[in-house]
Amino acid sequence: MIPVYQIFAVVVLSLFASVATRNLPAGTALPIMISSTLSAKHDKPGQRIEGKLMQEVQLPSGGVLKKGARVIGEIVAVRRPVQLTLHFDELQDDGQTVPLNVSLRALASSQSVFEAGVPADASTIEQSNEWVTEQVGGDYVFRGRGYVTGQGGRVGLWTADGVIGKLGTGLDCPDGQQNGDVQALWVFSTTACKAYGFGDKLSIAHDGQSAPVGQITLESTAKELLLRGGSGWLLVVNPTAKAGNTKR
Repeated sequence: MIPVYQIFAVVVLSLFASVATRNLPAGTALPIMISSTLSAKHDKPGQRIEGKLMQEVQLPSGGVLKKGARVIGEIVAVRRPVQLTLHFDELQDDGQTVPLNVSLRALASSQSVFEAGVPADASTIEQSNEWVTEQVGGDYVFRGRGYVTGQGGRVGLWTADGVIGKLGTGLDCPDGQQNGDVQALWVFSTTACKAYGFGDKLSIAHDGQSAPVGQITLESTAKELLLRGGSGWLLVVNPTAKAGNTKR
């Protein structure tokens, strides 16, 4: 019979290891979808926002964030009817809560998310695992060949879990969001770094990477900021040294 103290030690070490693998390194990409509609005309500060992780995220420590994990935040401020400021502060996965301090690298409309999941040549003759699709931001996924191409040639891979690749630098990309690790990208290109699918009517006025760190501001040039459900967000974990109080 195994002594009780040994069982206790194993349980404690297992819990510690599990929590340790959930420490998110700076630069970790979190591709999420928000199902609810955001409106600067109707939403209020303090209102809860919830999204879900759309692809499994492998961590350098060996840990995994499961697809479907919940990402939770709230609206911080509203300037009616054209501006919203919000932040995401926790991720819930397998009963564990992980604190977040993230910036927004890219935002995709629900239509752009849909288009990234259908063949780029509008042909559906092939099986879905043979399609060529276009990522939000312009990369192409050759599913049958298992790779992703961008301006620099091959920039990523197509796997059973989805698109993976290293975040690159692009015309609209801020510095400091690339950590050199292979990331889960879902529908986004390696150099996707702005709002897509909105024309010039919606922009990322503040991405949350600089002060106030963690606060993301979206701004509309239309009569109302209205972001419909099904939008895609590519969040990136901020460096710990910059973390602090993300609320005003």
